[in-house]
Amino acid sequence: MTGKKREAGVGYEAIAEELRSRIESGELPPGAKVPGEKELMALHGVGRDTAYRALQMLRAEGLTVGRQGAPTRVRAYERIRRSANRRLSAEVWGEGRSMWSVDVVNGEPEVQGLRVERVPVDEVIAKRLGIEAGEPVVRRSRHYVLNEKPVMSATSYIPADLADGTQIAEGDTGPGGIYARLKDLGYAPKHLPEEVRSRMPWTSEKELLQMLPGTPVIEITRCAIEEGGRVVEVNVMVLDASNYVLEYIVTA
Repeated sequence: MTGKKREAGVGYEAIAEELRSRIESGELPPGAKVPGEKELMALHGVGRDTAYRALQMLRAEGLTVGRQGAPTRVRAYERIRRSANRRLSAEVWGEGRSMWSVDVVNGEPEVQGLRVERVPVDEVIAKRLGIEAGEPVVRRSRHYVLNEKPVMSATSYIPADLADGTQIAEGDTGPGGIYARLKDLGYAPKHLPEEVRSRMPWTSEKELLQMLPGTPVIEITRCAIEEGGRVVEVNVMVLDASNYVLEYIVTA
């Protein structure tokens, strides 16, 4: 609603809702200037504190950006469309392609902070792998940076009896990544169930992914199961929710 003055006493949440609607509809496109405190005060007949809180709510939701002395603008970014069905297809990793080639058309994220370690597995991951807690696994942890913005962290756990002495235990896993190497060993992933949940980030995750205040993360846990039923990898991914659209195609 533009150009119409509301009744005095309207709450900051209602003002934020109206602005949010204009952003989501495209009326205020990425990069557009958002009405400032004075404009909102005049338009809605509210005090400065109410106008300020409305704008702060939008910033906390990751919809707007701004700095001291500069106008607030609609955040300009293109979300990554993560198509689980296509990116996990054997046609992708089996051909030596990166799963990211499905998600991102122009370019590929940079891998940072890669650590490959042989460690005893904890009880939670051991249960998913079907092994005893304390047994050795190769743990591969890393995060991905796209256009200078960290968008996801990922930690993979592979039973050591499969990974030891292979490229899986090295920094560079080669074309097609872990799944292609598992296929080389005769353990090609056949089923790849994922569990998805949303939660608020831990402090370390917030810092690592450079997240805006109030933004949740999406945690995805995937198990790679070979044809014989053995779980050959568990991958725990943490995504900045403001950077992603998750796409799942279900055949009826």
